[in-house]
Amino acid sequence: MTTNSFVIEPHESDLRLDKLLTARFPNHSRSYFQFLIDQEAVFINGKIPKKKDKIRPGDVVKVTLQSLPDPSVLPENIPLDILFEDDHLIAINKPRGMCVHPGAGNPSHTLVNALLHHTKSLPKSSSPVRPGIVHRLDKETSGVMIAAKTTEAHSLLVDLFKFRKIEKQYIAICENTPREGIVSLPIGRHPVNRKEMAVVEGGKEAITEISVLDKTWKYSLVLLKPKTGRTHQLRVHLKALKSPIVGDKVYGNATKNRPFMLLHAYKLNFIHPILGTPIELTAEIPKEFLFSLEK
Repeated sequence: MTTNSFVIEPHESDLRLDKLLTARFPNHSRSYFQFLIDQEAVFINGKIPKKKDKIRPGDVVKVTLQSLPDPSVLPENIPLDILFEDDHLIAINKPRGMCVHPGAGNPSHTLVNALLHHTKSLPKSSSPVRPGIVHRLDKETSGVMIAAKTTEAHSLLVDLFKFRKIEKQYIAICENTPREGIVSLPIGRHPVNRKEMAVVEGGKEAITEISVLDKTWKYSLVLLKPKTGRTHQLRVHLKALKSPIVGDKVYGNATKNRPFMLLHAYKLNFIHPILGTPIELTAEIPKEFLFSLEK
């Protein structure tokens, strides 16, 4: 793994970022740099860019070249808790501790490996290690996840998420009692800890609706409805409200944390992208959530 920094020359202006990187590092393909951008291994002027971003003379580009996961993701016979399945899509209750797709440090035993065994094939996406995947959950987050079984379903599901046509509900246990209602706090890259997100001035719009379902003197069971889809949005918003999610090793209180994070993707509501029928998917709240609230 090596890190390179360089300044954009005038003749390189207006190039797409992935094309520029391919020209600068001809031993690597454009898809490789698209993968690095997805992995947040590329920065422009200290900020995470998009693949289609155009660059300007004087921009400072920093790229960390890393190993590409084996594109031949193998099927693995891993049991799945299937919530819904038809010819177009599949929804499962992802267990806590399972990565969605192979990556650095997690080359196998992921949801993609399990789905490939169950479905026999999945449509290719922009990355060879994420066939069928249209959204993601953090490794320590359990709950409802959808995957596409056809190329058409993949494209349409991506659009549903992109244009906020899927209603998402999460359950979490957090410290203290956060204020209820609509929380609108912009989120961007942490100015110091670049692997973290934070509420920052000039960040991207991030909106979460919060309801308190139950509480004790030190913990609350909350229902979270994200209206936008920023990275780590729920975790960052609750931290900003001084009610971090219990067990969150990044944004929580390390001295009080449990062995795992108490965040669960509880429900998804949407219109089936092919059939046009309403779909409601619910993943039962893990028992450890209710037990933890009593502690």
